[in-house]
Amino acid sequence: MMQIGIIGAGYVGEALAARLVETGYKVKVANSRGRDSLAAFARKTGAQATDIEDISSGVNILVVAIPMARVAELPKSVIDTLPQGAIVVDAGNYYPLRDGEIATIDQGMPESAWVSQQLGIPVIKVFNNIIASRLATCGKPKGDRHRIALPVAGDDPKARTTIMGLVETLGFSAFDAGPISESWRQQPGQPAYCTDPTLAELPLLLKRADRMEAARNRDKAARILPKLPETYSTEQLVRVARFFVGLDRLKPASWIAMLRLGYTLLRSPR
Repeated sequence: MMQIGIIGAGYVGEALAARLVETGYKVKVANSRGRDSLAAFARKTGAQATDIEDISSGVNILVVAIPMARVAELPKSVIDTLPQGAIVVDAGNYYPLRDGEIATIDQGMPESAWVSQQLGIPVIKVFNNIIASRLATCGKPKGDRHRIALPVAGDDPKARTTIMGLVETLGFSAFDAGPISESWRQQPGQPAYCTDPTLAELPLLLKRADRMEAARNRDKAARILPKLPETYSTEQLVRVARFFVGLDRLKPASWIAMLRLGYTLLRSPR
């Protein structure tokens, strides 16, 4: 069984660690604060806490799940100590309101191409276009008509195939999204982002991606989300996201989610 290392103990790191351990993988996790800060995380997920200097030792796959602004701060030893053939996964997203502006991304470089440039190694883009908690709770068996599809982009076909197999094991349908140059289609603000598409829906949503609209949609969503109460569930968020990209518009539950969103925003402070 492959050993997987995760850098980052936020929502994505926690959801992935819990699900990977549940599925039978050996998982270790590190963050910038050291292994002692990860005791509760380790108890909750079953992952092994380690220091960032040791995260790469012996891993087959290394998942980077940290804010984009922190990628360039990773110690050089993280990459230097990777075993030969290990695959690096970029599971992050760029939000200028959180990360600050990154000029090359703003000028059109795909986020994961920038991450690859910072790390000095090719990466595979995956796990970034789904709400983190749903990684842990929404996996379904093959053949389920509601099974969520996740795009997997990367320049190495063999590495891409390996990660697609991992996605399938976790209970999601893996879709080959091509090279990293095409990974912008699954970034925040695009139709495939946080809409839980099926394998039939995902290719069409990726095809409809629009570079100019994406940044506006991303920043608008980033301003709205903090205004929503904790009672506004991820299920409702997905329904709203699907509604906005033209899916499920005939379903009453979608309209209810939209109405609640409008009501919530009207009542929120300006």
